[in-house]
Amino acid sequence: MVDVSGHFAITLLFAAPAWLLWGRRGALGFTAFALVTAMLPDSDLVLQHYLPVTHHGVTHTVLFVALVSVLSGAVAARWLTARFNAHQWIKSTTIPTETMFVFATAGMLTGGLSHIFGDLLSAPDIAAPLAPFWPVYTEHIIIDVIYYNSLIWNFGLLAVAIALHFALARHRKYPLKTRYRIGERDGNEITSAPKDGR
Repeated sequence: MVDVSGHFAITLLFAAPAWLLWGRRGALGFTAFALVTAMLPDSDLVLQHYLPVTHHGVTHTVLFVALVSVLSGAVAARWLTARFNAHQWIKSTTIPTETMFVFATAGMLTGGLSHIFGDLLSAPDIAAPLAPFWPVYTEHIIIDVIYYNSLIWNFGLLAVAIALHFALARHRKYPLKTRYRIGERDGNEITSAPKDGR
């Protein structure tokens, strides 16, 4: 596993496409949420005190991350959509439940899967190898190209990831037009494009 800075770096890289889907405000929210959930698989370090789980075990599988992500997305869609739409920081009344579900589910998937990928790059240097596709494929997968404490990899990746996000934030094109857009009010896009459409 890479260290925490390395995990955050990989999560930032995984979250970069959010700029194309949701633009600046949505991408910032999505990236922040992905960063908060980036250490989700390491919940086994707490759970092992109460349940028969081991580090790099079931919580470091795609199945676990996917189930927790979908459940969290459903909870967010049910309980947070109205609160977000009413919040003065969001300034939008058109975030549908479906968009909230996709946003929350994808954010947690991004954080969790990026963590697993980061661990694959360095395990088993100081921790056990992973079987991320359990129970479909139960064998351990070892890539092991990064040492856990490598300053070059951990902070080098973090610098690259932050630079990428700054570059995408300065990009002036609007996000892709999808059904999951955020930043529309009453069906009209909130943009600074000229009114004549040019």
